[in-house]
Amino acid sequence: MKGTTNITLVIAMLVICLIAPVAQAESDKALKVLCSTTQVADFLRQIGGDRVEVHCVLAPGADPHTYQPVPGDAKMAREVDICFQNGMHLEGKDWMRTLAEDAGKQIVTCSDGIEPLILDVHGESVNDPHSWFTPKNAAVYINNITKALISKDPQGRDGYIGRSKLYLSQLRVLDSWIREQLNAVSPESRILVTSHDAFNYFCAEYGFENRAPVGWSTGSEVGAGMTPQRRKEVVGGIASMGVKAVFFETTVSPKVIREIALEAGVEIGGELYSDSMGEEGSSGETYIGMMRENVLTIVGALK
Repeated sequence: MKGTTNITLVIAMLVICLIAPVAQAESDKALKVLCSTTQVADFLRQIGGDRVEVHCVLAPGADPHTYQPVPGDAKMAREVDICFQNGMHLEGKDWMRTLAEDAGKQIVTCSDGIEPLILDVHGESVNDPHSWFTPKNAAVYINNITKALISKDPQGRDGYIGRSKLYLSQLRVLDSWIREQLNAVSPESRILVTSHDAFNYFCAEYGFENRAPVGWSTGSEVGAGMTPQRRKEVVGGIASMGVKAVFFETTVSPKVIREIALEAGVEIGGELYSDSMGEEGSSGETYIGMMRENVLTIVGALK
């Protein structure tokens, strides 16, 4: 009987030894996430660290308003653990939510909790989806992402919270730096004219002319593009407001803004990152880098 008991104990210990490495491997397995935009993907990398394997639908320079998912996107959605989107219909026709729901995956809307600015689109009021354009709003994204990661991977909680605290402090420094840099631009010169309506949150936060930016949308979700009447209004607005320079964006063709600058007799101030961050290795490949380079470009042209 005693021998049988000893054999049973040995077998039990062997089973535990065999199971333990498997359980450890499972707990150390990276959480796979799929993001809609490059900004959201960067936030996930900052908070997730090595515990999170980040995939992004959009490539640098792609326009989320007009993007059409391809079969490979649906395959990625099926293979990940959780999906993240910007929300507020930035992803035109809600393509990211559709990908997640078709794959049976949870989707987190990173902009939840932000008080949206309102766009007037042909007499219809819609939420402005470009809410990441202030560090204060970016902090909301970070908090939403941190909560979602902890919920999905409780064992990584301490790491997620630690990275989140550090990144939130970096966002506060970024906000202070932006304000300091913009001190070089006089209030009357704070007029930001861009090639589509992406910078309203930035302008509202940092004291730009409340009629600016004079922009137009690239997609039907938030506007109908540049019409002859709208073009006339833009050129007239540039002249009446005494605009120093106009800017084009990385996700929008510069052709029209160059023509408008020529018609209005103003300079091109440079290129701004808007709906997408920069290519890997560029100065704008991260959210903080994108914001930094935008501010330096704006200040350099308007001061």
